[in-house]
Amino acid sequence: MSQTSTSAQSPAATIAGERADETVDEALPRPARFADVKGWFWPADQLLFDWFLSYQRDTDPDGRGDLLELGAYLGKSAIFTGQYLRDGEEFTVCDLWDSEAPDDPNSAEMDRSYSTLTRRAFEANYLSFHDELPTLVQAPTSVITSRARAGSCRFVHVDASHLYEHVHGDIEAAKALLQPEGIVSFDDFRAEHCPGVSAAVWGAVATTGLKPIVITGTKLYGTWGDPDPVREALLTWLETRTDMWHGVEEVAGVPLIRIKGNKAESPAHPKSRHKPEPAPRSEPAPLPPAPAPTAAARPRPSRARRLAKDLLPPILTRALRSRRSA
Repeated sequence: MSQTSTSAQSPAATIAGERADETVDEALPRPARFADVKGWFWPADQLLFDWFLSYQRDTDPDGRGDLLELGAYLGKSAIFTGQYLRDGEEFTVCDLWDSEAPDDPNSAEMDRSYSTLTRRAFEANYLSFHDELPTLVQAPTSVITSRARAGSCRFVHVDASHLYEHVHGDIEAAKALLQPEGIVSFDDFRAEHCPGVSAAVWGAVATTGLKPIVITGTKLYGTWGDPDPVREALLTWLETRTDMWHGVEEVAGVPLIRIKGNKAESPAHPKSRHKPEPAPRSEPAPLPPAPAPTAAARPRPSRARRLAKDLLPPILTRALRSRRSA
C-alpha cells in the first residue's frame, strides 16, 4: 500500500512481540471483504504481486524463500501476500504501528498521516483472512537485518518511511536479506509527495546494481540478480492481457517495462471469514393521505331545459319543476 510511512532507522526503538497474541478485540471492525480493508494497493500491483509470487512458486516448486514487508499500515498488501506463503517459509512484517517514532522527522510524518494506525487494527484485519498472524516486528525497519537471516527472502515489499535516509537503509536491508534472484518492490517511488523515495530508489539503480524490471503508477519492481528470465516471462504474460497497456524502454542500460493498469481486472482476493453485516431494514414509507371527499357534482341541465327556463313564462317553469320533484 502506498503512504505507509511507519518505520525509521534508529537503534533506539525496541522490538515488541514475535508471534503475537492472536486474540482479537471484538470492538474492532472485522472486514468481510478484501475491499473493506483500508489502504493503497491498486489492481495493477495486485496482479504483479500475484504474478511474481506465482512465478517463483512455478519455476522453483521445491525451493524455499521467506516473505518480508517493511511498513504495513492496516494490512492490505500483507493480507494479499500472506496467501502465497508455503510450508517451511516465514512471513515477517515490520512496522512501528502505534509505537513512538525514534526521531523527530519520523514522528512528524507519523502524526501527519498515520495518527489512527494501531497494531491491534492490523491484527484484526489480518486474522479476518488468515488463520494465524505473520511474525510481527514492532520497531523501526533499521532492526530488520538482526531479525531475519541474510539471503533468506524471495520477495521483499518496501513500503515504510518516505524519508530519504530511512528508505536508503531499507534498500540496504532488502539487498542483504534477498536471495540472489529475489524480487524487491518499492512503493511511492514516483509520487510527488515522496521525493526521498524516488531519490533513494534511483540512486540504488545507479550505485548498487539494482536492476529495475517493471514499474506501475506507484511501484517499482527489481532484482539484484539476473533480470532477463523474469522479464521475458513477464512480457509473455503481458501479451495475453487486454486490460493493461505495457511498453518497454531502456533505462540505465537495461530494458524497463512500463505498465498502465487503470482498468486492470483484480486477481482473486483472499476470502474473509466474516459475513457482511446485513443491511438495516427500512420501514415502508407511509401511504399519502386519501384526498378529502368532495360533494357530488350536480348534473348540468340539458340545453333544451336551459332554453325552456329562458323562454317559458315563470308560472309554467315552476309547474315543470314541481312535476319533476314529484
